[in-house]
Amino acid sequence: MTPLTSGATARRMYGLVEPIGLIPYAAGEPAEALLALGLRNYWDTYFAGRAAPLGDLAGNPSVARAADLAVKAATRPRTEGRPLYAALRTLPAPEQPLARLWYAGNLLREHRGDGHVVALIANGIGGTEAHVLLALSQGMPAEKFGRVAHLPHAQLAAVVDGMRDRGLIGADGWLTTDGRAVKARIEALTDDLAAPAYDAEN
Repeated sequence: MTPLTSGATARRMYGLVEPIGLIPYAAGEPAEALLALGLRNYWDTYFAGRAAPLGDLAGNPSVARAADLAVKAATRPRTEGRPLYAALRTLPAPEQPLARLWYAGNLLREHRGDGHVVALIANGIGGTEAHVLLALSQGMPAEKFGRVAHLPHAQLAAVVDGMRDRGLIGADGWLTTDGRAVKARIEALTDDLAAPAYDAEN
């Protein structure tokens, strides 16, 4: 069944919802608090610190309204083929408004993320290749990108060489026209796959 909501709506909502889910591991304060508890580095805080420190608006009625709408959207889509989203859906929605808002933001983020994995696979892009593609699309050499910078040089070079052989990366080390087109197709399909959450007819 084709979703009634367009991928453009899903892209716009992604820009609004993503910051809610990202706060626990993108803001400095949660990371600093977790480091003070004994975690060793940023990546430890990233994986262990998914909490909901959203600030001082807990009593504002607009937060409760936003949380209710977000939970409605976040629990609307089907779970088939979306393992992370499906796992999170088994958890009950909290009652406290800020916790509900973060819960919904996290669900929507993982729903989109599972769809993004599908889009990557559909376009022939594997795990490490996905990070290389993202880095280069953002103007960053792959070896400087935090998610793959730790890999042995030979391993990362082999991935880049394979993408070069497929015409995705040029001799200059940057994305070719084909590489940019693949990235654009992946993003468009990700948006389309995220759209059912925002389809008010479902």
